[in-house]
Parts: sequence; structure tokens; C-alpha cells
Amino acid sequence: MEQHLLRLTVNDQDYELYINPKALLVEVIRDHLGLTGTKRGCESVSCGACTVMIEGMAVKSCSVLAMQADGMRVTTVEGLEKDGRLDPIQKAFLDQGAYQCGFCTSGMLMSSRAFLDETSNPTMHEIREGIEGNLCRCTGYNSIVRALDSVAKGKYREEGQ
Repeated sequence: MEQHLLRLTVNDQDYELYINPKALLVEVIRDHLGLTGTKRGCESVSCGACTVMIEGMAVKSCSVLAMQADGMRVTTVEGLEKDGRLDPIQKAFLDQGAYQCGFCTSGMLMSSRAFLDETSNPTMHEIREGIEGNLCRCTGYNSIVRALDSVAKGKYREEGQ
């Protein structure tokens, strides 16, 4: 089987590995790098459980060939935490009970982080639109929306700020 060299930076760590050129990014993240926070859900771009950020933009990793990320910076849910400190969105999800069963949480966190990085002072309507591509069957979304709203309003800050 033909293998191609993939070079990418995941959670600030550089990787070089040989992969099947048809491998999906979600497969490389989970199976080759062992980062299992990114979930395989529907595998049809519908649920958002596999959401990661490529160069700061939220993408569903089941829809991206890993080779399309060659030379790029990828952030998974494991990369949100820095030096043992949770990202503000992670803290807010915990405080607001926005994680429930947890299956959608990693993708929801990644979409939320990307949305808040792009959108300053969002309205509740904009927050709901910002997480639209992620399905959650447990929360009814209200706790997730409250968590994002609280971060957007500055109730959670990076430690040291």
C-alpha cells in the first residue's frame, strides 16, 4: 500500500508520519497519534463530534483527508488545556453542566473555542448559530449556550490574566 509523508503540528507538537493518502484526519488523530478526545460519531459530517481546529478554523475531521492538513497547525480538545490549566470554555462547560454524557463535548468545545475566537461580544442568537453544526442529544443546548455566553462576557479568563 502506498504511503505518503505527512508533516503537521498537533497541539504544538510536530509530527512526521507515513500514512495512506486516503486516511481521514480523524483516523490519523485517533489511530496514529493516540489522541482519543476527538470522537468518531456519524462519519458523515452531521454530528460534529470529530471537530478540531485547523489553523484556528473549526472543521469536522471526518470530512478532511489528513494530507489536506499537511504542513498545518491542528488543535484537538487535548490542546485546549495549557500547562495543566483548563481553557476558559472548558471551565464554563464544567460549571454550567454543559457536558452531560460527554460524547459531543470535545467537538462542541472545539467549535465553541473557534467561534469565540472569531466573534467578539456575540448575542445569544449568534451563539446558537455558532454551534449549529454540532449535535448534542443530552443537554438541550441551553447549558452550552450559557457556558459560551459566560465566557464571551468575560466571566472566565485565562489564568494569569
